[in-house]
Amino acid sequence: MNGFSSRSLALVAGAGSALLLAAALMFQSLGYAPCELCLLQRWPHLAAALIAAGIWYFGWKRWLAALGLLAALCATGFAIYHAGVELKLWAGPQHCSGGVAGMAAMSTQDLLTALEAAPVVRCDQIAWSLFGISMAGWNAICSAGLSGLWLAAVRGRRRIGGMA
Repeated sequence: MNGFSSRSLALVAGAGSALLLAAALMFQSLGYAPCELCLLQRWPHLAAALIAAGIWYFGWKRWLAALGLLAALCATGFAIYHAGVELKLWAGPQHCSGGVAGMAAMSTQDLLTALEAAPVVRCDQIAWSLFGISMAGWNAICSAGLSGLWLAAVRGRRRIGGMA
Protein backbone atom coordinates (compact mmCIF):
# COMPACT_ATOMS: atom_id res chain seq x y z
CA MET A 1 0.00 0.00 0.00
CA ASN A 2 1.52 3.30 -1.08
CA GLY A 3 -0.17 5.63 1.43
CA PHE A 4 -0.31 9.39 1.11
CA SER A 5 2.41 12.01 0.81
CA SER A 6 2.32 15.26 2.79
CA ARG A 7 1.25 17.09 -0.36
CA SER A 8 -1.61 14.65 -0.91
CA LEU A 9 -2.78 15.03 2.68
CA ALA A 10 -2.82 18.81 2.31
CA LEU A 11 -4.79 18.56 -0.93
CA VAL A 12 -7.34 16.20 0.64
CA ALA A 13 -7.70 18.51 3.65
CA GLY A 14 -8.23 21.52 1.38
CA ALA A 15 -10.77 19.59 -0.67
CA GLY A 16 -12.55 18.71 2.57
CA SER A 17 -12.84 22.39 3.44
CA ALA A 18 -14.16 23.11 -0.06
CA LEU A 19 -16.76 20.35 0.39
CA LEU A 20 -17.84 21.80 3.75
CA LEU A 21 -18.29 25.19 2.08
CA ALA A 22 -20.31 23.58 -0.72
CA ALA A 23 -22.50 21.82 1.85
CA ALA A 24 -23.10 25.10 3.70
CA LEU A 25 -24.13 26.77 0.45
CA MET A 26 -26.38 23.83 -0.42
CA PHE A 27 -28.16 24.11 2.95
CA GLN A 28 -28.49 27.84 2.38
CA SER A 29 -30.06 27.20 -1.05
CA LEU A 30 -32.54 24.85 0.64
CA GLY A 31 -33.76 27.70 2.85
CA TYR A 32 -31.54 27.36 5.93
CA ALA A 33 -30.43 30.95 6.31
CA PRO A 34 -27.04 31.24 8.05
CA CYS A 35 -26.59 33.16 11.26
CA GLU A 36 -23.63 35.43 11.91
CA LEU A 37 -21.58 32.63 13.52
CA CYS A 38 -22.37 30.30 10.61
CA LEU A 39 -20.92 32.87 8.22
CA LEU A 40 -17.87 33.34 10.44
CA GLN A 41 -17.13 29.61 10.26
CA ARG A 42 -16.92 29.71 6.46
CA TRP A 43 -13.91 32.04 6.23
CA PRO A 44 -11.28 29.62 7.61
CA HIS A 45 -12.55 26.90 5.27
CA LEU A 46 -12.22 29.26 2.33
CA ALA A 47 -8.67 30.07 3.45
CA ALA A 48 -7.80 26.35 3.80
CA ALA A 49 -9.20 25.56 0.35
CA LEU A 50 -7.22 28.43 -1.19
CA ILE A 51 -4.06 27.34 0.62
CA ALA A 52 -4.49 23.81 -0.74
CA ALA A 53 -4.96 25.29 -4.21
CA GLY A 54 -1.67 27.13 -3.70
CA ILE A 55 0.04 23.87 -2.75
CA TRP A 56 -1.43 22.20 -5.82
CA TYR A 57 -0.29 25.03 -8.10
CA PHE A 58 3.08 26.01 -6.59
CA GLY A 59 4.09 22.66 -5.14
CA TRP A 60 4.71 21.44 -1.62
CA LYS A 61 5.62 24.13 0.89
CA ARG A 62 5.60 23.23 4.58
CA TRP A 63 4.83 26.85 5.57
CA LEU A 64 1.70 26.78 3.40
CA ALA A 65 0.61 23.58 5.11
CA ALA A 66 1.19 25.27 8.47
CA LEU A 67 -1.16 28.07 7.36
CA GLY A 68 -3.68 25.42 6.30
CA LEU A 69 -3.42 23.87 9.76
CA LEU A 70 -3.98 27.27 11.36
CA ALA A 71 -7.06 27.86 9.18
CA ALA A 72 -8.47 24.41 10.05
CA LEU A 73 -7.87 25.00 13.76
CA CYS A 74 -9.68 28.35 13.52
CA ALA A 75 -12.61 26.63 11.78
CA THR A 76 -12.67 24.02 14.56
CA GLY A 77 -12.60 26.67 17.28
CA PHE A 78 -15.36 28.76 15.69
CA ALA A 79 -17.53 25.66 15.22
CA ILE A 80 -17.03 24.51 18.83
CA TYR A 81 -17.89 28.01 20.04
CA HIS A 82 -21.04 28.08 17.91
CA ALA A 83 -22.12 24.59 18.99
CA GLY A 84 -21.64 25.64 22.63
CA VAL A 85 -23.81 28.71 22.05
CA GLU A 86 -26.52 26.51 20.52
CA LEU A 87 -26.35 24.11 23.49
CA LYS A 88 -26.48 27.06 25.93
CA LEU A 89 -23.09 26.06 27.40
CA TRP A 90 -21.98 29.69 27.13
CA ALA A 91 -23.40 32.96 25.92
CA GLY A 92 -23.08 33.93 22.30
CA PRO A 93 -22.77 37.39 20.84
CA GLN A 94 -25.52 39.52 22.37
CA HIS A 95 -26.74 40.83 19.02
CA CYS A 96 -27.45 37.38 17.55
CA SER A 97 -28.40 35.38 20.64
CA GLY A 98 -31.74 36.90 21.44
CA GLY A 99 -30.87 39.86 23.62
CA VAL A 100 -30.54 43.56 23.19
CA ALA A 101 -27.89 45.09 25.45
CA GLY A 102 -29.12 47.84 27.78
CA MET A 103 -32.75 47.21 26.91
CA ALA A 104 -34.10 48.51 30.25
CA ALA A 105 -32.50 51.94 29.74
CA MET A 106 -33.73 52.38 26.13
CA SER A 107 -36.56 54.56 24.98
CA THR A 108 -39.34 52.90 23.02
CA GLN A 109 -38.00 54.35 19.76
CA ASP A 110 -34.42 53.18 20.51
CA LEU A 111 -35.71 49.71 21.38
CA LEU A 112 -37.67 49.50 18.11
CA THR A 113 -34.60 50.63 16.17
CA ALA A 114 -32.43 48.01 17.92
CA LEU A 115 -34.99 45.28 17.24
CA GLU A 116 -35.21 46.22 13.56
CA ALA A 117 -31.41 46.05 13.27
CA ALA A 118 -31.17 42.67 15.02
CA PRO A 119 -30.45 39.70 12.78
CA VAL A 120 -33.41 37.51 11.87
CA VAL A 121 -31.46 34.27 12.26
CA ARG A 122 -30.39 33.68 15.84
CA CYS A 123 -27.02 32.12 16.68
CA ASP A 124 -28.39 30.22 19.67
CA GLN A 125 -31.10 28.34 17.76
CA ILE A 126 -30.41 24.97 16.11
CA ALA A 127 -31.86 25.13 12.60
CA TRP A 128 -30.97 21.54 11.57
CA SER A 129 -29.48 18.49 13.23
CA LEU A 130 -28.61 14.89 12.43
CA PHE A 131 -28.34 12.29 15.20
CA GLY A 132 -28.73 15.11 17.72
CA ILE A 133 -25.72 17.02 16.36
CA SER A 134 -26.27 20.47 14.82
CA MET A 135 -24.60 21.76 11.68
CA ALA A 136 -22.13 23.64 13.89
CA GLY A 137 -21.41 20.40 15.74
CA TRP A 138 -20.83 18.49 12.50
CA ASN A 139 -18.61 21.32 11.31
CA ALA A 140 -16.57 21.01 14.53
CA ILE A 141 -16.16 17.25 14.04
CA CYS A 142 -15.23 17.56 10.36
CA SER A 143 -12.94 20.53 10.98
CA ALA A 144 -11.12 18.63 13.73
CA GLY A 145 -10.55 15.77 11.30
CA LEU A 146 -9.26 18.17 8.65
CA SER A 147 -6.97 19.71 11.28
CA GLY A 148 -5.53 16.24 11.83
CA LEU A 149 -4.83 15.86 8.12
CA TRP A 150 -3.14 19.26 7.98
CA LEU A 151 -1.09 18.36 11.06
CA ALA A 152 0.08 15.12 9.45
CA ALA A 153 1.02 17.09 6.34
CA VAL A 154 2.96 19.67 8.37
CA ARG A 155 4.79 16.98 10.31
CA GLY A 156 6.10 15.72 6.99
CA ARG A 157 4.81 12.19 6.98
CA ARG A 158 6.19 10.65 3.84
CA ARG A 159 3.73 7.79 3.92
CA ILE A 160 0.56 7.31 5.91
CA GLY A 161 -0.88 3.81 5.99
CA GLY A 162 2.12 2.16 4.44
CA MET A 163 5.85 1.75 4.81
CA ALA A 164 7.78 4.92 5.70
